[in-house]
Amino acid sequence: MRRVVWLERACSAVPEHPYYRSTLASALAVKGETARATTELAEARRLASDDRYSSLARLRAVGNWGEPNIRALFEATYFSGLRLAGMPEE
Repeated sequence: MRRVVWLERACSAVPEHPYYRSTLASALAVKGETARATTELAEARRLASDDRYSSLARLRAVGNWGEPNIRALFEATYFSGLRLAGMPEE
């Protein structure tokens, strides 16, 4: 999956950025690499200055996920992957 390669590069280029880690976690989980996804999600949580990666509800509350069509895409991809990586709903 090409997306994973680019996300790995982003994480290497800016290792202190938690969003890149959470996005990589989501992509890895969707790909079936749940062990790596869990590790990346844990790193995103460690790097975040708040608790936004503690649950999907918290992440939804602090983010601006755009208009309804865009939010639906986030739900179907990013949030779905984070769920597979072990992020709880609440």
